[in-house]
Amino acid sequence: MSKVILKNKKAKSNLSRAKPSVSNPTLDTIKMVEQTLSKMSEYSSKNKLWRELPRQVQYPTFKAVLDYLEESNKIMYDKDGTIIWIFMDNPKLKRLYKTSKSLL
Repeated sequence: MSKVILKNKKAKSNLSRAKPSVSNPTLDTIKMVEQTLSKMSEYSSKNKLWRELPRQVQYPTFKAVLDYLEESNKIMYDKDGTIIWIFMDNPKLKRLYKTSKSLL
């Protein structure tokens, strides 16, 4: 009986030290990736964009940011894997959008 209890205690201590499989990106990290993407507007690969970032980010965190940006319709992927910035952040486009009339 005592051996079973000791094994369970060991298992609990190992679980508490385990790191999560995907780290959650901070707002600063998301903004940094957005700014880098919007400056160039397209990157031929994830790896190229990852290497162009001003500071280092773990690759799983970087992929989580890209997933978020794709879900929020800020980026899209071309057939060949090119990452394209599609978010409307141009002041002229924003003005045109506000002054345009709806067709429906």
